[in-house]
Amino acid sequence: MAKNQKEVKFCLVFRDMWQAAGKYVPRVDQLVKVAPSIIKMGCFARVETNGGGFEQVNLLFGENPNKAVREWTKPFHEAGIQTQLLDRGLNGLRMSPVPSDVRKLFYVVKKKQGTDIARTFCGLNDKRNIIPSIGYAKAGGMISQCSLCITFSPLHTVEYYTNLAFDLIKAGADEICLKDMAGIGRPVSLGEIVANIKAKYPEIPIQYHSHAGPGFSMASILEVCKAGCDYVDVGMEPLSWGTGHADVLAVQAMLKDAGFKVPEINMEAYMETRTLIQEMMDDFLGYYIPSRNRLMNSLLIAPGLPGGMMGSLMTDLETNLESINKYKAKNNLPAMTQDELLIKLFNEVSYIWPKMGYPCLVTPFSQYVKNMALMNVMQMEKGKERWSMIADDIWDMMLGKSGALPGPLAPELIDKAKAEGREFHNEDPQSNYPDALDTFRKEMKDNGWDLGQDDEELFELAMHPQQYRLYKSGQAKADFEADLAKRKADKGAAKGGIALPQTVTVDVNGEKYTVTIGANDGSAPAPAAQAAQVATGTGEGAELTSPLEGKFYLVKSASDTAVKVGDTVKKGQTVCYIEAMKTFNAIAAENDGVITEICHNSGDTVSEDDVLMKIKG
Repeated sequence: MAKNQKEVKFCLVFRDMWQAAGKYVPRVDQLVKVAPSIIKMGCFARVETNGGGFEQVNLLFGENPNKAVREWTKPFHEAGIQTQLLDRGLNGLRMSPVPSDVRKLFYVVKKKQGTDIARTFCGLNDKRNIIPSIGYAKAGGMISQCSLCITFSPLHTVEYYTNLAFDLIKAGADEICLKDMAGIGRPVSLGEIVANIKAKYPEIPIQYHSHAGPGFSMASILEVCKAGCDYVDVGMEPLSWGTGHADVLAVQAMLKDAGFKVPEINMEAYMETRTLIQEMMDDFLGYYIPSRNRLMNSLLIAPGLPGGMMGSLMTDLETNLESINKYKAKNNLPAMTQDELLIKLFNEVSYIWPKMGYPCLVTPFSQYVKNMALMNVMQMEKGKERWSMIADDIWDMMLGKSGALPGPLAPELIDKAKAEGREFHNEDPQSNYPDALDTFRKEMKDNGWDLGQDDEELFELAMHPQQYRLYKSGQAKADFEADLAKRKADKGAAKGGIALPQTVTVDVNGEKYTVTIGANDGSAPAPAAQAAQVATGTGEGAELTSPLEGKFYLVKSASDTAVKVGDTVKKGQTVCYIEAMKTFNAIAAENDGVITEICHNSGDTVSEDDVLMKIKG
């Protein structure tokens, strides 16, 4: 047994454990309840408390994320444990780029709320998107940890990552993270990257993050630790392995045997924490955790989809499969199984990833590539062509608006962009997104909303405008409660206990919402749509229908001008958006004419083939 006596510390990635498993994260009361037992385990130098999708998810089920972060980080600080968040660089905490004034406020707010370390990454590994965050984080009082987004391609070599790390350290990064978000980094190569960094900058702490799904993670952890890694991200049961992370028990035992100095684990506290996590799953979170995400799957090596995305992907596929099979049923075609859809999706990701310029498959670009692949599969299954529907955010990435692609764009996509009159970009991505805090301040003032302690409510609106508005209106909580009720009812019906459909009343801050739950066969609009149609009357003209299920919005940003009844529109003009799979899909008018009816309110959930508008030519 080697006697390294090199110390390796552990970080519990509690936020990512949930994101890698399913759609939602615990409520603040659950987080505060589990914190003492995590601390009692005695083996964690760091805990990932927030970041990534954490705050959007809070808003989606109607909880204030600022309250959650403040209360959740407090016990760890009192115990001397550092807290960290995941920061998407140019995109902040969301899927789309963020104005610089909002990015600057981000780090100030999060530090004051109790977060110590900002782990910044860019899925394109574009330094222009990362380096500003180093300055912003330090100005806000946070430790700046910069990430190398690890993937496996002809372009992403040991030399590529070594040079990127050197550039980020020269720019002021306090620490480096090897963010192996899909767990497909090859162990020996990862060890070489760490060794190269430590040879030149031995004083720079290095943290390794990997998901367990494809099966490389334990070997990779051992290799990076041998090369000098200082911190290893770990999970714990019942949310370790699968699309999650290696369990702290296994990692600790492996490194201890290899001669590393590692902390001991209080097993009584481990079991307490494990029990509390299971209670959260039994409460409501388990309804959003597909059982398949508990399994390791080496099929993930080829598409390289990140573990943090797989949690929500399997939930999203339920809807996509239903949509495909509705079409097949109408056309007397055999139904598709989820396994068949999954394999088609994986194959399509592998096919289109090089064509889209090899962006690292991490948020948001993993979602962009996955969404594009899934849209292609759905369109082709319905007899349409590949690339027939491309969301604006995906175009922005391919055109360089989000940063430089690592590789060249395929000629067919270049030709399509030119045919649609789209422009390519090579300027600093931040220049495309002007400051916006004043606009959001005015909105809060006009609505009588409090800016919040340390401007944290202003920040939340500016970072997540659509979700924050739905949170403030109570609609987000109503939608969540209705969806949860449906899942519980469906589970009960499967056991023969509940008949569907049924109607439930959801109380949100004293306002009651009546929601019908149960299967919608597509022949009737969703309840929210019915209410909107009754309110607006029946318009004349051609029906513009939704090509997919999601949330309906007239605009995707506060600066956009919404169309209204009576407006004249041209064929091909964007008139609304469907937010699905975390991206806004532009819906264009299919004919020239006048809008005679808008059938939904912003934020309403719509199904595929629901009528969105009527346009009279």
